[in-house]
Amino acid sequence: MPKNLKKILNKRGYVYSDIINNWSYIVGSNISNVSYPKSFKPNGKKSAGTLIINVQRGNEVDIEYSKTQIINKINSYFGYKIIDKVRLETFEMKTNSKKNRSSLVSGASKNRYLKNINNINNELIKNSLINLTKYLK
Repeated sequence: MPKNLKKILNKRGYVYSDIINNWSYIVGSNISNVSYPKSFKPNGKKSAGTLIINVQRGNEVDIEYSKTQIINKINSYFGYKIIDKVRLETFEMKTNSKKNRSSLVSGASKNRYLKNINNINNELIKNSLINLTKYLK
């Protein structure tokens, strides 16, 4: 086994990857839809560590009240006390509203595409591409 990998596994690096891979299974869909594990900080080889969870802004209170439930579920998943603390950090959910989107294709480019499309001989492809240009912004 490589020396660096052995150091990571000795520091319980497998715990964090296992929590990430099974997050929605461990904590349930209600919690996993608004949060994800950011990092795991072990306190030592024999003592339990701290799990840092990113929580979507506005759901902090719900997750705060679920801290002991999250700790219990993760510890029961591993079969021993691996986590004793949970720390929360918030993040802002990026929205893809139409107001925030920038123009992807300029009007001149769109006209150039239409001119090239009109040179296509296959009518089915031509009509499909013309319909596609209607959705270009």
